[in-house]
Amino acid sequence: MHTIDPLKTSIGGISTARIADLRETEAEAFRQARPKSAANVGNGLQGFFGGVPMHWMNDWPTPFPILVGSARGATITDIDGNRLDDFCLGDTGSMFGHSPPPVARAIRRQAGRGLTYMLPSEDALAIGPLLQQRFGLPFWQIATTATDANRFALRVARAITGREKILVFNGCYHGSVDETMVRLVDGRPGNRPGLAGEFRDLTRATDVIEFNDVPALEAALKDKEVACLITEPVLTNSCMVLPDSGFHDALRRLTHAAGTLLLIDETHTISTGPGGYTRQYGLEPDLFVLGKPIAGGVPASVWGMSEEVATRYADYIRTKQPGYSGMGTTLSANPLQFAAMRATLEEVMTEENYDHMDHLARRLDAGLTAVIDRYRLPWHVARVGARIEFICAPGPLRNGGEAETAHAPELEAAIHVALVNRGVLIAPFHNMMLISPATSATQVNRLISAFGAVAARLAA
Repeated sequence: MHTIDPLKTSIGGISTARIADLRETEAEAFRQARPKSAANVGNGLQGFFGGVPMHWMNDWPTPFPILVGSARGATITDIDGNRLDDFCLGDTGSMFGHSPPPVARAIRRQAGRGLTYMLPSEDALAIGPLLQQRFGLPFWQIATTATDANRFALRVARAITGREKILVFNGCYHGSVDETMVRLVDGRPGNRPGLAGEFRDLTRATDVIEFNDVPALEAALKDKEVACLITEPVLTNSCMVLPDSGFHDALRRLTHAAGTLLLIDETHTISTGPGGYTRQYGLEPDLFVLGKPIAGGVPASVWGMSEEVATRYADYIRTKQPGYSGMGTTLSANPLQFAAMRATLEEVMTEENYDHMDHLARRLDAGLTAVIDRYRLPWHVARVGARIEFICAPGPLRNGGEAETAHAPELEAAIHVALVNRGVLIAPFHNMMLISPATSATQVNRLISAFGAVAARLAA
C-alpha cells in the first residue's frame, strides 16, 4: 500500500491532505460494497503466501483484491454483484475482451482433442503464414510468455553476434528478463531496486541509456560490443513516453551500422493496430516479440526473426557444441495455444475491431483531456492506439527519467479506488486504460464521467 510522505504538501498539484481524505473515504466505501469479498479475501486467501496466488495481486490499491465472479467482454462482476467497466483488461492480457467468442469456441473445440502433446496440430499450419503476413518477418517460434520470448531472442542475438552486451532504455519493460532490470540513477547505471535474490551486477552485461537520446545511443554503440538493443516502440510501463520524430529511424540506422540487432517488443504497443506499431510506422526489426494478448487470454507469445538472423542462427546451430540450448519450455507451442492464437489472429485482431478501438480511444483521450483542462490540473494524457494513460504531471514526457519523476503512486492509488467505487477498473500499476472490441461508447462515457467526478473532488 502506498503511503504519503509527511514532508510533502502536494502531489500532482493536489494537497496531500485532500489525497489522504479521498483515499480513506473511498477505501471505506469499497469495503462496504463488498462484504462477501471482505469475508473471503479481506484477510488473505488460505494456503497462499501473502494471501494471494501471485504477489502482483497485492499491488492493487484497493483494501483487498476484488474477488471476480465472472468476466465477459469489457465487464467484470465480483462475487458481491458489483459490475465494473473493465479498462484494465488483465493489464493487456485480455486486450481484446474477456473470452472473445471466436477464442472461446476454439478452446472448447480443442479441449476434446488434447491440451498438450509437444507436437504441432493442424492449427499450426495456419499460424505460420498468419504471423508472416501480419508482422512481416519470415520465421517464427512460439513461447508461453513475452518474458520467455524476449529471453530466447536475446540468446539468439548473443549467439550469432558473438557479443555479450545488451542495450536497454531507462524505464523499459520487457517482463522479468534479468538483463532489462537496470536503471539510471543520477546518470549512472545500476540494478533496479527491490530485485529479489539477484546476486549479480546486471550492468556488467547491460548498458542503459535514456529513450529519445540519439547522441547517447551513438555513444553506446560506437565500440560495436552490443549484441542487441531491445526496446518497446513506445515506453509504456513507466508513464507513457512517445518517440520523438525520427527516433526510430535513428535506431534502425545506428544499430545496423554497429552490427547490433534490433529487437522490437510489441507486447503493449500491439494496441496500435493489427500489425502493431511496427507495421503502422514501417519499422524494420531484426527480432520481434509479442506476448500477452496474442492468444486472446490463453498464455502464449511469439518471437520472429528476419531472413538474415534466421540464416545466421541456422549456421550457428550447425556448428555449435551438441547439447541442450537452454531455450524452450515443455508447454510452449501446445495445441491449446495454437487454437486460441489462430482464432485471435483470424477473427479478433481485425481491421474492423481496431477501427472501433481507435475511435473510442480518441474519444476517451479527448474526454479525459477536457476534464484535466476544466479543473486546470497540471496533468496530461498520452495515447498509443487503443492504450491511453492520464499522467499526474505536465507533459509530454521524453524519457524514463522524466517518467519516473512524473509517477505519483499515492495520488494514483486514491484515484484508482475512487474510480472502482464509481464502477470503473483501470490498471493498478499506473494509469493505463485499454479499449477492446467489446468496449462500448457508453462505457467510455461512464469512465470520463467518473474521472470528472474524482477530479472535481480533488480540485475543489
